[in-house]
Amino acid sequence: MIMKPLAINLRESWKRFPAFPGLSLAAMVLLAGCAVGPDYKRPEATTIPAAYAGVTNTAATNGWKVAQPQGQLPKGNWWQIFGDPELNDLEVQASAANQQLNVAAARFAEARAQMDVTRAGLFPNVALSGSATRQQTSPNTPSSFTGQAIGQRSTFNTFTVPLDFSYEVDLWGSVRRGVESARAQMQASADDLETIKLMIQAEVAMDYFTLRALDSQRDVLLSSVQVFRKSFDLTMSRRTGGVATDLEVAQAETVLKTTQAQLPAVALQRAQFEHALALLVGQNASTFSIPERVLSATPPLIPSGLPSELLERRPDVSAAERRMAAANANIGVAKAAFFPTIQLNGLAGFESLNAGTVFNGSSRLWAVGPSLTLPIFEGGKLRAGLRLAKASYDEMVASYRESVLTAFSEVEDNLAAQNLLASQYELESGALVAARKQLEVANNRYRDGLITYLEVATAESTELNVEFSTVQLRGQQLVATVSLVKSLGGGWQETMKP
Repeated sequence: MIMKPLAINLRESWKRFPAFPGLSLAAMVLLAGCAVGPDYKRPEATTIPAAYAGVTNTAATNGWKVAQPQGQLPKGNWWQIFGDPELNDLEVQASAANQQLNVAAARFAEARAQMDVTRAGLFPNVALSGSATRQQTSPNTPSSFTGQAIGQRSTFNTFTVPLDFSYEVDLWGSVRRGVESARAQMQASADDLETIKLMIQAEVAMDYFTLRALDSQRDVLLSSVQVFRKSFDLTMSRRTGGVATDLEVAQAETVLKTTQAQLPAVALQRAQFEHALALLVGQNASTFSIPERVLSATPPLIPSGLPSELLERRPDVSAAERRMAAANANIGVAKAAFFPTIQLNGLAGFESLNAGTVFNGSSRLWAVGPSLTLPIFEGGKLRAGLRLAKASYDEMVASYRESVLTAFSEVEDNLAAQNLLASQYELESGALVAARKQLEVANNRYRDGLITYLEVATAESTELNVEFSTVQLRGQQLVATVSLVKSLGGGWQETMKP
């Protein structure tokens, strides 16, 4: 046998409660102040280190912590620290037209609307309706007084204009916990929007600096091609004069052709990054173009004594914390399902057999009374729902702690990259000076007939490779700086104008 929840229905038995005591109604409303389930308390995320490992400037990181997540704080136009007007323009375009950002904004609007839908449960429902019915009764219908059949048909009209009122007394806090969960989900969605926005801004900057580094690499290749062509022409002239050999001509040509062969590969990479930027700023890749220009930006200096609260602004950490709060509130919703549901119902309006008298005073009707639903047997559904809510909360706690650990790891990576890439760039710049000097000496000695072209070719390849690496390192430094900004949840400037 299937057991159904116990219920008292107003429409069927309102006459038994012609005047429900107002004091009892008030008492039930006042009782709706408690809420079952655990109140939210943010769990400890992880052990906070005194300073990041492997950083020489410990003053810049001492005391960093994860406190109250504040992903909603404005990040400002952090990309302006690079002083590149073209990058500034691309960032503005991406903020206005990126489709990923539009999707995230729509999801936030959905979450906000869902919270409003849930919050509506805190208020009464009032509905006005109207009906006009013509009906005929069966002669075999029993009389409500005698239980015997009436014996004749009856045809009549019924005109009804009722105003229905219903209100669920949130005695156990189910609705309030639901609103609490929906509000936290909305805040998480807002943080997701900020996460996508920061991700897109960082991706625009990284792709832009990589593209400019490729422009610089192409410029290096074109300059080297001109130098190597002159060297090849000189070797051909010396071969015509009987000074150089066919081997030296072949060596000079090999260096020239090998350098020329690298140009299409660099052009392909540049086209791919240009197309990626077109997608980020919401434009068609076929019509979007960025004029070539060598990389001129330099990595900004990271100030010492960065504030410890910077990491709190990471919107992904904040979103994970808000989802944890939502899951905690859902435990209260699941627990409240074990308790009775009390609903206050009311009805007032007009009912008449004649359309002309439907709004007369004598046609008035009313009813008031509560209904109660108590779950008796649900086949384990409620207990399973509670276990589900608790497991979901445990999952969100683990996700939150993982997001904090990931944040620390990413900051560690990018701070290490700042220091190590700067040292590598300095050493590579010194090597470039030496390689250029070596090539100059080799060319002079070759013109004087003191060495073969093999030594010149070796010096040319060395100089090209070192200069290529120097340009790549500069681009990597800028990309690492952008990654640091992203890992911190925004720039480190004390005053950031939105």
